[in-house]
Amino acid sequence: MDNNAGEQMSYWMETAPPGSLHPPLGTDVTVDVAVIGAGIAGLSAAWELARSGRSVAVLEADRIAAGVTGHTTAKLSALHTLIYDRLRRTRGSEGAKLYARSQTEAIQHAAAVADELGIDCDWEDTEAFTFAQEGARVDELRAEADAAREAGLPAEFVTETGLPFPVAGAVRVAEQAQFHPRKYLLALADDLRAQGALIHERTRVEGLKEGEPCRLTTEAGATVTAADVVVATHYPIFDRALLFTRLSPRRELVLAAPVPSGLAPRGMFITPEQGTRSLRTAPYQDGGRLLIVTGEHFTPGTGDAGERFERLADWATGHFGQLTFTHRWATQDNDSTDSVPLVGPLHAASRHTYVATGFGGWGLSGGIMAGRLLADLIDGREPPWSGLYDPRRVRTAVREAPAFLKHQAQVARHFIGDRLSSSSDVSLDRIAAGDGAVVRVDGRRCAVYRDEDGGVHAVSARCTHLGCLVAFNRTERAWECPCHGSRFGPDGEILQGPATRPLERRDI
Repeated sequence: MDNNAGEQMSYWMETAPPGSLHPPLGTDVTVDVAVIGAGIAGLSAAWELARSGRSVAVLEADRIAAGVTGHTTAKLSALHTLIYDRLRRTRGSEGAKLYARSQTEAIQHAAAVADELGIDCDWEDTEAFTFAQEGARVDELRAEADAAREAGLPAEFVTETGLPFPVAGAVRVAEQAQFHPRKYLLALADDLRAQGALIHERTRVEGLKEGEPCRLTTEAGATVTAADVVVATHYPIFDRALLFTRLSPRRELVLAAPVPSGLAPRGMFITPEQGTRSLRTAPYQDGGRLLIVTGEHFTPGTGDAGERFERLADWATGHFGQLTFTHRWATQDNDSTDSVPLVGPLHAASRHTYVATGFGGWGLSGGIMAGRLLADLIDGREPPWSGLYDPRRVRTAVREAPAFLKHQAQVARHFIGDRLSSSSDVSLDRIAAGDGAVVRVDGRRCAVYRDEDGGVHAVSARCTHLGCLVAFNRTERAWECPCHGSRFGPDGEILQGPATRPLERRDI
């Protein structure tokens, strides 16, 4: 596939209405609850809290519903690849049941909200499948079907899926859904405003002082005073809980191509084979369908996306025939070391600060679940699954150890090894137009980008989060941190946290 095939644009971003503009915060405000981040977790929590009668301020560093949520595949499913057999082994049957119930109720709640508010968000009830083409994985799928059914899902093992290629087996779960996430969230934001909530875009939070009350400081200097604070920035921007030791970021690529309605498979599909392949279709022009294919995940800062887009395109055309890709984009997810999201108090001493993170690629059902869970905790209620998701959980520490140690070894390799290695350094004159590289200048490493006109843009190569060295993703034109996933534009501006400060400019 030509790396330029398909517009580098999320279909959800392109096809949603522009939405209302929400001004940056310019003055100090006082509210009951401040929510940092306006993706699905943040807006869901804000909406639930406003409905309960609390005054709410939502603070978003960019545009609402335009970050990870605006670049998802938009599946609303409680079947999360192969989670239930693992949960049954690590959390027991009761833990698996709580996970299934909390995720299922989130889907049902989203359907009820869309119906109540009359949201036109391309809602479709459908089925979810986890499949494999290799016969060696059939026993694994049978075990997952059994565990999911035991957990309370309408799950069964099948050998027919409706895909245009044979499978060795699959787990099928009925009563799932898919929708247009940005249309849903823009309508939720409009209803929030109608309830009197404050929404401020282009408002980056830089500081948090916990207490009674809590105080947030923004990049522009305005202060928000709140009794409670929700940190829903996908990757937490505050490090005091050390959650970065339990989260590993990954980017995942998405391609989309129109297919005739009659050839579009009905349902949502995912396989753990080939490092994950996921697909679904969405309503498209003139009654057709848009095939959306996901896969090729990798750690930010560990390579370019171009070759990976080609591999994903080859897989899609190999299974669906000739395709004309109209859209391509990438999203970013965070995996927790024990595969369960971290939703609840920000750290052990928290009394009024909360966090939602670590959704592992299932942030839509997880984000809606998190919004409801956090609203309940702030209102003094404790759902039966609060302990399952509690970030302070310690009983899984031993089971987490292998994943935890592997992640920390990877971080250490970049934090220390990248500083000692000189293999990544190149000379300035060897950087081609549209490319970037780390260059050593006067003993300091600079991240240098050469634009299409030959102009050179230099910034510090050290991530402002915790100091790891960034690397350039040529296809997405971004500097990426391999340690914790912060991303920056060619001029150092922040594209994605947890960093809250841009890369410093350098004169070379």
